[in-house]
Amino acid sequence: MKSLYVKFTLTTISIMLASGVMAFLISNTYYQQVLKNENDEKNTKIAQEIATYAGNTKDLELHTYFEHIASVGYHVYVTNESLEGAYYGDPFRKEELSQDTVQNVLNGNIYHGMAEFPQETFVTGFFANELTNTIGVPFKYKDRQYALFIRPNIKLLFNEMHYLFAWLLGITIFLSIVFVLAGAKFLIQPITRLTKATQALSTGNFDIVLDIDRKDEIGKLSISFNRMAEKLGQLDEMKNDFISSVSHDIQSPLSNINGYASLLEKETLSKQQRAQYLAVIRDETKRLSDMTEQLLLSTSLQHPEDIMHIQTVYLSVQLKEVIRMHQWASQEKGIMIHYSLPETTVVGDASLLYTVWENLLTNALKYNKQNGTIYVAIEDGVDAVSVIFQDEGIGLEQEEAAHIFERFYRADTVRSRGVEGTGLGLAIAHTIVKLHDGKIEVKTAKGKGSTFEVVLPKKKA
Repeated sequence: MKSLYVKFTLTTISIMLASGVMAFLISNTYYQQVLKNENDEKNTKIAQEIATYAGNTKDLELHTYFEHIASVGYHVYVTNESLEGAYYGDPFRKEELSQDTVQNVLNGNIYHGMAEFPQETFVTGFFANELTNTIGVPFKYKDRQYALFIRPNIKLLFNEMHYLFAWLLGITIFLSIVFVLAGAKFLIQPITRLTKATQALSTGNFDIVLDIDRKDEIGKLSISFNRMAEKLGQLDEMKNDFISSVSHDIQSPLSNINGYASLLEKETLSKQQRAQYLAVIRDETKRLSDMTEQLLLSTSLQHPEDIMHIQTVYLSVQLKEVIRMHQWASQEKGIMIHYSLPETTVVGDASLLYTVWENLLTNALKYNKQNGTIYVAIEDGVDAVSVIFQDEGIGLEQEEAAHIFERFYRADTVRSRGVEGTGLGLAIAHTIVKLHDGKIEVKTAKGKGSTFEVVLPKKKA
């Protein structure tokens, strides 16, 4: 399997080569279609001027004149009526030229060999040093008819340029390959580091921090990776805490059930003691049942389409029922529950929303102070309904409040009070509210209580 580095390098070099070939073909086509005719026209004028000067100047030494013309950068061939010809300057690579062409020029016509030169794909006529690729013009000198065939001497005119362009092209190709290799290394190196970090992450090492300081997409990817690693580390820590907490929470009622069941085996127990022990067993069994129910609900919320049953929900009726069901717990702690619950309806799953209110009220009772108060209210708006739970409990630090809706999270403030829980209640409430396109927010301060507000949009059933 080729590495990304090799693939990127080969792809880039292939693109460079393909671009070079395409550029050459396009340039060659442009020469054949446009520049070729312009080149023919320009050299025709030059040839005519040379011929005119030779024909109009008396006592001109033709041999010397054409040698001078050749020396300034031209290939020259001159022939007379008897087809006695002479070459001047560097020789032509090919000297074949039909007698009909020569005779046609001697008869007074112009030969456009440059424009008529065959179109070839990889060799343009501009560089073809052939006698057929010339301009032929007639001229008369001392009553004799001559034919002049001429073309620029590319080698003489651009000799240094040939070497310059050759070196320029060679150096450009070499440096391009070097820079492609270096650039590919620069681009791929962070991805290689990211791959190694991902492999380490897959082994459970969440203490990885990528120090890739870049402003491009790779830099953004590294930032996202660091956040993911941090989040996974937090989740792993919360999972371990949850396992420890749940293990303790399960072990405690199981120990109580086992202990009191053993006590029930004693025949000397009075009816009152037996009833007391049975009540403890029932309470501990309910604790286990509630814990299991929360775990199952948390899992089932991952597939809400299987459990949601949309209908009209009467909020005031639900909230009053929740308050009534927990009246005994509030009286036990001396907590007064005040409420303002006007008749209001929303569209949603009644059972899931009931779970939200139950979790919020249970939390308010758990973490409230002795003889405190709880205020429950409904605020009916135009487009949404707000349900508020306000308590005078222990409150939270702002850093703790930022995590309370995460699964398995239990704040240090809660742990220090020894309050039992799994860290799932608020996470479940948060998920349910999101499933109803709503939001849940908390305002809290340590020692001053907390206010939870659930906002649900109004919809038609």
